[in-house]
Amino acid sequence: MYSAIRRNKVNSFLIILLFVGIVGGLGWLAAAIYRSPGIVITVVVIALGYAVIQYFAAGRQAIAMSGARRITEADNPRLYRIVENLAITTGTPMPEVYIVDDPAPNAFATGRDPEHAMVAATTGLLDIMTDPELEGVMAHELGHVRNYDIRVSMIVYGLVVAVGMIADVLMRMAFFGRNNNGNPVVMIFGLVAMLVAPLVATMVQLAVSRQREYLADATGALTTRHPEALASALHKLSEYGRPLQKQQSSMAHLWIADPLKPGVMQRLFATHPPIPDRIRRLLDMGGRF
Repeated sequence: MYSAIRRNKVNSFLIILLFVGIVGGLGWLAAAIYRSPGIVITVVVIALGYAVIQYFAAGRQAIAMSGARRITEADNPRLYRIVENLAITTGTPMPEVYIVDDPAPNAFATGRDPEHAMVAATTGLLDIMTDPELEGVMAHELGHVRNYDIRVSMIVYGLVVAVGMIADVLMRMAFFGRNNNGNPVVMIFGLVAMLVAPLVATMVQLAVSRQREYLADATGALTTRHPEALASALHKLSEYGRPLQKQQSSMAHLWIADPLKPGVMQRLFATHPPIPDRIRRLLDMGGRF
């Protein structure tokens, strides 16, 4: 587990470098096309500033986009006490607890480190889970916190948003830039960037998302010593799962179960491993306890 934490910290640094490299490369191409070296410097400086802002703000941004509301123990004693007991058991700082008013059963964790963590559960999750199952789900989310998955996820979230913004800017440069003079190279560059950028963002999500879900499952099971409860919760998520009312593809990898409307392309580029595989691994773990 400690090697996984170190690996996630290294991944955070590498993802930031990837982000700056992508933006810097696009800036260099734009500078070459427009014959203005100042463009690449400007783009890199903006990219570095954006990365810093995202490091501190992306967690709150994800909470706002999900429509979550912060709760105290008086608001929902059941959820709050489960999270509090898990935090005490693991020696993790108590995270902020949120509820998302949505009938789709789901949960996620975000923040930049365990000292600035936030966990959220939907009303749909609270409605269908027993206490042991809910404890398993929240132990999974606190597993993301303890393993520093939330930092990696937060940076990936910022990267996805940034790549989308860059693609939009390049498309506008290609078609509406004052200095392109109908240059077909500029137009092709913009079109390719517009098409490739979302794919790159999705591949980055896939690269960091699937294994961290397996790791968080294992961490949650070790915390509760009851992997069968988390396996049962995942089965319910598979049986009763539905798309969230507020769907945000850029933060889909944060949730414990895929929150988007299923489709052929969505299944092909899924940010989560198949739930049956996760259940099988948990049940195998149960036999060792």
